[in-house]
Amino acid sequence: MKGLFCRINGSELKFVTQETTLPEVLGSHDVRIHMKACGLSPVDLKFLEDMGLQRDTIPLGREVTGIVQRVGPKVTFFQPDDEVVGILPLDSVCSGLSDVIDINEQYLVEKPAKLSCTSVAAALEDGLRAYSALHAHARVAAGQTLLVVDGASLASYHGVKVLTTSHSQEQHTFLEQLRPSVGVQEPLVVRVIPVHKNPSELLPAVLEETGGLGVDIVVDQGVSLQEKEQPEEEEEEEAAFLPHKHDILSALAVGGHWVTSQKDLQLDPPDSRLMFLKSASVSFLNAQVWLASSSQQGRYLHILRDIVEKMSSGVLRPQPEEAVPLQDAAAAMENVQLQHKKKAVVQM
Repeated sequence: MKGLFCRINGSELKFVTQETTLPEVLGSHDVRIHMKACGLSPVDLKFLEDMGLQRDTIPLGREVTGIVQRVGPKVTFFQPDDEVVGILPLDSVCSGLSDVIDINEQYLVEKPAKLSCTSVAAALEDGLRAYSALHAHARVAAGQTLLVVDGASLASYHGVKVLTTSHSQEQHTFLEQLRPSVGVQEPLVVRVIPVHKNPSELLPAVLEETGGLGVDIVVDQGVSLQEKEQPEEEEEEEAAFLPHKHDILSALAVGGHWVTSQKDLQLDPPDSRLMFLKSASVSFLNAQVWLASSSQQGRYLHILRDIVEKMSSGVLRPQPEEAVPLQDAAAAMENVQLQHKKKAVVQM
């Protein structure tokens, strides 16, 4: 049996297929799954190093969905022929791009029948990020105003006034489709701000939409820490549209909360002073933390179940992702990791 792995040679990354074997006897709480689809996301090598988990060879493909073949003697949640979905733990030695994998039942939930394997594998991590940002960090509540930067990869909920930005015409078209609603007082997204046309439009648009008061919650996918007079030619397209941190702070309402994905965020004294005057707060979004500690295992499983149920009912509407065949998995992973493509999904 073969799987896809990332081999580290100094600063160079190479994606290789290598043989793997599974034990004949399943662990007490392990489930053996025949894989149907696998989501590919960038590997955060620095995070794995900080967690003491970086190895010379790292298995790839952690967002998995498939059909249960066998279960260990103490498995209570699943039985053969169940369709399941989950995220492989950070220390997993299995590659999700294998025909068959073993995984502890505590990392899996049942897949709703109406959800396709490829759609749930492509959107599971984004759903986890959205849930973590809005509920675990921001404590979102009905009546609040939410700004989601690059909203194509996060979610919107009923009862919340959502503003979002688009980083391409394709994203803009997708997000505009979330605006009309039937039988709902407020649309899912009240305004899509096309920063791919004019990045400086973000702050004026937010203040215009909120009557100058700002938004209660901001969720970003990263920010720019320095002012740029003109984007550099070699700069990545997505990075060119990142909002400046001062625009985010200026867009916050009094008592607002900023949930950031910027790992190296630095707030200068004037930034801190502005947050103090607004009595605002900031927290860091790292969805991987659910898999880094067993103390939140029960809550994590509840979140996964809620995510797939919301996908099934249409509350969460992931951006469609075209599946690639297994033989193209290495090339797809290279696009994700080295070309900064946010997501890919492989159909087995």
